[in-house]
Amino acid sequence: MNVVEVTGFGGPEVLVVKRAPDPVAGPGQVVIGVSVVDVMSIDAQLRAGWGQEWFPLQPPFVPGTGVAGRVLSVGEGVDPAWTGRRVAALLPAGGYAERAVAELDTLVAVPDGVGWRAAGALIQVGPAALSLIDAAELKPGARVLVTGAGGALGLPLVRLAAAAGAEVTAAAHDPAKRAAAVRFGATTAIGYDELTGGFDVVFDGVGGQVGSAAFHLVERGGTFFAYGVPSGSPAQVDPGEAEARGVRLVGMEQVQFTPERFRRLAERTMTETAAGRLATVIGLAVPLERAAEAHAALASRELVGKAVLLVTAEAVNAEADFPR
Repeated sequence: MNVVEVTGFGGPEVLVVKRAPDPVAGPGQVVIGVSVVDVMSIDAQLRAGWGQEWFPLQPPFVPGTGVAGRVLSVGEGVDPAWTGRRVAALLPAGGYAERAVAELDTLVAVPDGVGWRAAGALIQVGPAALSLIDAAELKPGARVLVTGAGGALGLPLVRLAAAAGAEVTAAAHDPAKRAAAVRFGATTAIGYDELTGGFDVVFDGVGGQVGSAAFHLVERGGTFFAYGVPSGSPAQVDPGEAEARGVRLVGMEQVQFTPERFRRLAERTMTETAAGRLATVIGLAVPLERAAEAHAALASRELVGKAVLLVTAEAVNAEADFPR
């Protein structure tokens, strides 16, 4: 089978198509014939060598932690009825491939009403968005700020927060991203140089200086969610200041799940997606062998929504699942 391998730390050019043996399912595992691969910002960061203290990966390795496709075979202890089913799964790595091995406990069925691209695009950001919204306990009229609002996770957050009755301010550096956030329900869309006002809840998907500035806009008794690091570092906040202002701080733990919790959230993701209540934008969909192009698009910071890799002809020929 074909895989895309990180051959050494560096730019997108280190992603190279290689041949690898077809995988075999072990106990409690399935082999998925991959149709769509989710491309995450963290994939690009790990490819460049970032985060070695948390992710001690060394090249060569095959990136990719979210896929959608059909089950080709099952291992010992797995119900044979899974064979042939449409599924999406969370993997530890190895998703940039024509076939991938997944543990049964992070495997979810994909309803017929959910397309391949939607399933692949939302298998990771959908659970994260639902977890964050659940924890925020938004009330109608709540003032909410979402940074990184035109990105893969930002857009679902905007839609879910707006559906909960919040007044959502979407912050993004690019006009196209701000326009997408407005289409997804934001009341106001601003650039990062316009950050001002007061908010009951801030969802910070950017980190760095933007996140730190957003923290200071949380009103007394509000909540600050810090889960994004595309800037290279999390938001720097003073816990003492947060305590003095009564601001609840919620970090990356809100988007890090046990297999059981992931599966529950992923099943909800598929249900909400089938019902049209959960979505993102797929701003770039390219074949597997063009993974470097997807990483370059992420690096440009101009991409609206998600990038995905298309592996099967069925996925390549499918109509877009979301509005552009």
